[in-house]
Amino acid sequence: MIASITPLFPVTAGSRRLRISMVTETYPPEINGVAMTIGRLVDGLLARGHTVQVVRPRQHSRDCSRRDGRLEILPLPGFPIPFYPQLRVGFPAGGRLSQCWRQTPPDLVHIVTEGPLGSSALDAARRLGLRIFSGFHTNFHSYSRHYGAGLLAKPIVAYLRRFHNRTDRTLVPTEELATELRQLGFGGLRVLARGVDTRLFDPERRDPALRRSWGAGPTDPVALYVGRLAAEKNLRVALDAYRALRDACPTARLVLVGDGPLAAKLQARHPEIVFPGVRIGADLAAHYASADLFLFPSLTETFGNVTLEAMASGLAVVAFDYAAAHRHIVHGQSGLLASCGDRAGFISAVRRLAEEPELARALGRTARRTVMAFDWEQICKQLEQCYEEVIR
Repeated sequence: MIASITPLFPVTAGSRRLRISMVTETYPPEINGVAMTIGRLVDGLLARGHTVQVVRPRQHSRDCSRRDGRLEILPLPGFPIPFYPQLRVGFPAGGRLSQCWRQTPPDLVHIVTEGPLGSSALDAARRLGLRIFSGFHTNFHSYSRHYGAGLLAKPIVAYLRRFHNRTDRTLVPTEELATELRQLGFGGLRVLARGVDTRLFDPERRDPALRRSWGAGPTDPVALYVGRLAAEKNLRVALDAYRALRDACPTARLVLVGDGPLAAKLQARHPEIVFPGVRIGADLAAHYASADLFLFPSLTETFGNVTLEAMASGLAVVAFDYAAAHRHIVHGQSGLLASCGDRAGFISAVRRLAEEPELARALGRTARRTVMAFDWEQICKQLEQCYEEVIR
């Protein structure tokens, strides 16, 4: 899970004040990587002097349109996502959006998600001749294989390609993902990295009392996972790695922060594992800082914000060599990487850190220094430059 959104940016601005309509099917206080990312970008754009309209599904029955300075929230009807009822998909709203954008035309429309609301927004924006950005945030075609719908992978890719190729630019978080999408026929791609709040995620938040509540002593290694407890997250590898960790150090602990469809089953089968549930803000940051190792076994991420949060918290990260880990971790210097799909290599790396605790601490210190430059203010400045390039 993610931190709650708090202001991070001094008030600055680029060469031109823009009106931006951000269309997304998830937004804070909802808890997931996409919501966190979009919340940070909206905060940064507002701080740089721009006006932002956020179009999203209604989050509760009292959710209504409102304006707060240069931020306008436009909630629209939606319905829960199958297998993920905490989030909602917006119904098509092309007529409503066309009327809204005719009355007050935005300089550009930024569509974050490709669901019915996003698709109708794309149609409306094209009819009105507006500039359109899109973001590629979720590997839906990869997720389908973990929910018994592998045959849908090719049609999903075809839909996503057609969707994004109708926009002026598609923003992706890594060059690796951009290369993959180009090979699938996507065009107009632009890499926009992700940031991390290094003031929130800080090794100084380490809490001995929290560690004691996990049953861990001062020198007992604690491995941490933060994210959705779901099939697509490859958690079986983390569990196997934990067994290897326990073989090397019987007092080791595993903490799985998050919730999801596998939560109840995992808790029933593994009473020895700590399940704190969803954590946010300073509480989440304390959970990171109070661990020693961070396990990230997923192979379906477009980025993996939690990797940067763990590095900022001074943890030794073990991950597969792709997405955020590929971009930000140097193997043996700021973390340990296994080749994609190399289950044995991942498990061996975890065991190595249990046997070499000083190496784990050194990797964590370097990881912290590595991510200090990736603050959200710089990422928002780059987004502003992307907008201006297309508008010019």
